Amino acid sequence: MLSQVYRCGFQPFNQHLLPWVQCTTVSRSHCIQPSVIRHVRSWSNIPFITVPLSRTHGKSFAHRGELKHAKRIVVKLGSAVVTRGDECGLALGRLASIVEQVSVLQNQGREMMLVTSGAVAFGKQRLRHEILLSQSVRQALHSGQNQLKEMAIPVLEARACAAAGQSGLMALYEAMFTQYSICAAQILVTNLDFHDEQKRRNLNGTLHELLRMNIVPIVNTNDAVVPPAEPNSDLQGVNVISVKDNDSLAARLAVEMKTDLLIVLSDVEGLFDSPPGSDDAKLIDIFYPGDQQSVTFGTKSRVGMGGMEAKVKAALWALQGGTSVVIANGTHPKVSGHVITDIVEGKKVGTFFSEVKPAGPTVEQQGEMARSGGRMLATLEPEQRAEIIHHLADLLTDQRDEILLANKKDLEEAEGRLAAPLLKRLSLSTSKLNSLAIGLRQIAASSQDSVGRVLRRTRIAKNLELEQVTVPIGVLLVIFESRPDCLPQVAALAIASGNGLLLKGGKEAAHSNRILHLLTQEALSIHGVKEAVQLVNTREEVEDLCRLDKMIDLIIPRGSSQLVRDIQKAAKGIPVMGHSEGICHMYVDSEASVDKVTRLVRDSKCEYPAACNALETLLIHRDLLRTPLFDQIIDMLRVEQVKIHAGPKFASYLTFSPSEVKSLRTEYGDLELCIEVVDNVQDAIDHIHKYGSSHTDVIITENENTAEFFLQHVDSACVFWNASTRFSDGYRFGLGAEVGISTSRIHARGPVGLEGLLTTKWLLRGKDHVVSDFSEHGSLKYLHENLPVPQRNTN
Repeated sequence: MLSQVYRCGFQPFNQHLLPWVQCTTVSRSHCIQPSVIRHVRSWSNIPFITVPLSRTHGKSFAHRGELKHAKRIVVKLGSAVVTRGDECGLALGRLASIVEQVSVLQNQGREMMLVTSGAVAFGKQRLRHEILLSQSVRQALHSGQNQLKEMAIPVLEARACAAAGQSGLMALYEAMFTQYSICAAQILVTNLDFHDEQKRRNLNGTLHELLRMNIVPIVNTNDAVVPPAEPNSDLQGVNVISVKDNDSLAARLAVEMKTDLLIVLSDVEGLFDSPPGSDDAKLIDIFYPGDQQSVTFGTKSRVGMGGMEAKVKAALWALQGGTSVVIANGTHPKVSGHVITDIVEGKKVGTFFSEVKPAGPTVEQQGEMARSGGRMLATLEPEQRAEIIHHLADLLTDQRDEILLANKKDLEEAEGRLAAPLLKRLSLSTSKLNSLAIGLRQIAASSQDSVGRVLRRTRIAKNLELEQVTVPIGVLLVIFESRPDCLPQVAALAIASGNGLLLKGGKEAAHSNRILHLLTQEALSIHGVKEAVQLVNTREEVEDLCRLDKMIDLIIPRGSSQLVRDIQKAAKGIPVMGHSEGICHMYVDSEASVDKVTRLVRDSKCEYPAACNALETLLIHRDLLRTPLFDQIIDMLRVEQVKIHAGPKFASYLTFSPSEVKSLRTEYGDLELCIEVVDNVQDAIDHIHKYGSSHTDVIITENENTAEFFLQHVDSACVFWNASTRFSDGYRFGLGAEVGISTSRIHARGPVGLEGLLTTKWLLRGKDHVVSDFSEHGSLKYLHENLPVPQRNTN
């Protein structure tokens, strides 16, 4: 039965519960009166976040992304989570982190409940300590120090340990939750509290009252008096499950209280398709009822009563009762500090139990298909890969009407939701499709001699020859916003380079992306490699995709600077090719041509201000101030309705100046421009290196020596002389298309085309050669002769 409730000084709040509720009261200085509980969250040092939490209980969430709407949550802490590795005492660091996460969610307005183990471990520590202290001094001295260390401690009965440890465990929780101005209450239960109708109603009423008063109930089995579990009573119906361990208790409590989410924390990452630790074990992201036949269960936890099989049974039972379930690792030091909040935010953590099985493959399955399809693609003849790309180019023009109709749906749905520059990116037209087809044919031509090209040949010794050849990188993940024309461009580059491809487009281009992907797969089908290019249509968050380090070899983001920064931050273990910002500069030298300046500035800033290669900062030689050339630049910008921001030096020259720029390191992405004054070309270079992003920078001058000095000394991916910044583009460079523009100094830099999607491997061909033959007394000597490389096909 329910034996005790621990709470922060409230007077008994429900008179009919008095016969079986024992209150433990703390001093009035620590009491929180019911009338002020609604203000508790504002006292916490954790910011209060308003989240839409209202939902009707009765059906579990179908997708992880919906977990952020969970209002009532049960967190079950397994014995391995709360217990130290020596099984004697608690893991205080992990417990503190868990309490903090629960407090964060409670202060967001959610209703949190804990089901915790740990009383036995805490009690075992206390009783062992007491037994050692109770040894007589004489016995200790007689035994000697070495024997004292090896003194046998009697086996401690679990019920006694639980009785001795429960109060200490609760006191610890109370102290931790108090740090966040949150009150906690202890509830101990046995199986009878769920099977006796009166006790069940009493328990239900107590829990609801505690939640109403913003108190976190901490629930545990009353291990000091718990009877043996009833045999063969599990899973006979939604309302029948034995409380024989904390897994079943958590499931029963979750259904009883109509909770939205049950989080089961253990010492493994989740559910695997084979025992964790085996070579081919894979974490199951989503588990569906009926899948348990395909799972092999391992041994039980090192300390708990229930193993993974018990957790799965309890989880499926809770799912049947309308509660979503996630089983995850609560012990890993790198993730335990945010595992609970990550789960509630919908991130891909642990195993999510769902009753809704998606119609298509999971993203993990798509990754495997892209991997195998890419390997098949790489084995095709160059002419076959070129044929696929040519066919895709033909489909873009042949199916023009269907593509534009799908794009029209996207534009209609985006109207009023997207800014004008993003709508322009989203829009497709006949001319865009024609340009796409031309670019794809360029890629097809350049693909004839890409994969397998010999870069270097060396004769190591007689009959021992080494080659370095180009090979695909593997599986690419390209994440792009708004621009559906990106899909066929990137697909063609992946096909030409023999890479598998995962594509994640924005929701705003869903209709356009769908038809363009179908056309891509139609083209791939002519040589049986349809699955090499996959479009991710599931509700995967970008951050979750960035964690698939075993499936993805390179991530290429195409979109806003914020998207790129988010991906670079989220990608752990996977290289990211791209640029975080496009802060492009143009320096107008004192010897610039009057006829060229306004034309180049207009094109760089106004032709497409949302592009990453658009001009953001105009640097003007100080000798040009108050000259007709300067006036022409300002007049042109006003006509084009460009908002001007003044740099600090420029502002100091003017009595009435435009608004002074907040930062010289700003990418506006709109009709806005910063103007700053520099003393000379070296001053301009120094400014670019300090405030630029190494994307694209330009000099306008008629002095060839000044131009060459600028070209050689500016350390950016693209450096131009008397040309618009907008030329920084794969298509305009003759690459056919680009997967993105990289400001990295490793691998590819600038617009990245076909060459940037290849790496190399070494091929060594010998005849029974061994290293020992080349030792000091060996019979062979190294030659290291350079051999001619086969000529590249330039047709």
